[in-house]
Amino acid sequence: MRTYLTLGLLSLLAACGGGSGGSQPTQVAVGASSGGATTSTPSSGWVQGQYDSIRNLESMCASPRSDTSYGDVQGSVTDENFWIRSFSDDTYLWYSELDDIDPGTIDSAAEYFELMKTDALTATGNAKDQFHFTYDTEVWELLSQSGISAGYGWELSFISTSPPRSLRVAFNEPNTPASDNNVSRGAVIVSVDGALIEDGDPAVLNAGLFPESLGESHSFVVRDLGATETRTVVMASTEVTSRPVNNVKTVDHNGTKVGYLTFNAHIATAEQQLITSVALLKQTNIDELVVDLRYNGGGYLDIAAEFAYMVAGDVANGRIFEETTFNDKYPSINPITGRNLAPTYFPTTAAGFSASQGTDLPKLNMSRVFVLSGPGTASASEAFINSLRGIDVEVILIGDTTRGKPYGFYGIDNCSTTYFTIQFKGSNAKGFGEYSDGFIPSDSDDMYGANVRGCFVADDLGNVLGDVLEAQFAAALTFIDTGSCPVAPVTFGAVQAKSEKVQAQGAGDRQSDLGGDLKIPTIPGRILR
Repeated sequence: MRTYLTLGLLSLLAACGGGSGGSQPTQVAVGASSGGATTSTPSSGWVQGQYDSIRNLESMCASPRSDTSYGDVQGSVTDENFWIRSFSDDTYLWYSELDDIDPGTIDSAAEYFELMKTDALTATGNAKDQFHFTYDTEVWELLSQSGISAGYGWELSFISTSPPRSLRVAFNEPNTPASDNNVSRGAVIVSVDGALIEDGDPAVLNAGLFPESLGESHSFVVRDLGATETRTVVMASTEVTSRPVNNVKTVDHNGTKVGYLTFNAHIATAEQQLITSVALLKQTNIDELVVDLRYNGGGYLDIAAEFAYMVAGDVANGRIFEETTFNDKYPSINPITGRNLAPTYFPTTAAGFSASQGTDLPKLNMSRVFVLSGPGTASASEAFINSLRGIDVEVILIGDTTRGKPYGFYGIDNCSTTYFTIQFKGSNAKGFGEYSDGFIPSDSDDMYGANVRGCFVADDLGNVLGDVLEAQFAAALTFIDTGSCPVAPVTFGAVQAKSEKVQAQGAGDRQSDLGGDLKIPTIPGRILR
């Protein structure tokens, strides 16, 4: 599935009275003066506060694609910047907080897009917009639709991204360079291409850890879990197809049948895997459910809605999954699709990502669910949590505070780049959506806002995912037994920081929320299609 900007904008223009041909109306930014002095640059055509329609500007590319289906025509970087400017002014959730920058003054579309976000802070001092990024369109299509990316097939756990850094393997995918070389959960990465993780050159580390193309060969010194000696592994990046749903099992715990599954990404292939997994758990007549979302950075909201319905079952019938709010230019219309805004309801059938469209979704009819969480639990994963709370399905949160992303976007392609700019905010059936600092496990009776009953338990890299001895899963089992958190939960101090893509110092000086200089890539959070 590919998102075509033109289709959405045609609907939008029709809804707003735009014609299907001829010149398009000029858009004027809110707050721009309708009279008096304005700033303009004749060389680029920029006039402060005046915005051409996105439709007039799209697909004018400095390097048009040869595939004519995209509709690219010869243009310039300035043309691409003008598109980004109008696109941001029209759809960005906080468009009124953007500076109006002459597109002709920035010679890179990527750099210009980076400037099209607010610099405001939240009440707690965090950046208001932490989720502004791009993907190469071809890479994004492979990743979102098929789970395919260039890499080694491992997920990394960043204990520290600043010197002295510390980096371990969270898990690996089967039939990949990492699994073929037995680089498994808990292994310590000591060095990359001769650069020590602890204090080596971040440019060398990032280049080796996060290859940008297929066939790149890099050397890693690793120390396996429980080992005292290191070993050297040489791996070449390859097409890695991730399996988003894993470790599906039923555990008989003190007479209680507990279902467990690891769910790592809301990508298209997850739909059928979730349906199959939930049907299997249903057959075993589970009494409790543990969903491991600690590494799930999000993806398609439709899949989160489907999974939430499969967990809640009948109580979700006809109920609101999420209500979406765009910027104040569009109080009642979706600016991307042109459709009237309406709540998203829990679906009872598959949307057709990877299962057959219209397939009935299996139901577990759970009155509560245990969610294993961490800083990597974000976006669509948080919407899963929030939506269930909105219909009074109890969520017990075991792990760490989630990422905090009630915002989302459409992936919009222009000139080979897919842009992700925050366009909407989601709220549950009770109208709650204020969790920009994450959902917080709380072992108390003081439940309000983003506090969720549960236990703080750090990621246990000393045991495999799904093992009843793994600290977070073990804490969930203890809670099932006693109704409270373990007296002395096991903690291992590992911070799994699966946040938005962050570049190293020297590439724009953008750093992660951990203050480090290693980039931390992920699937981009909360996506509508």
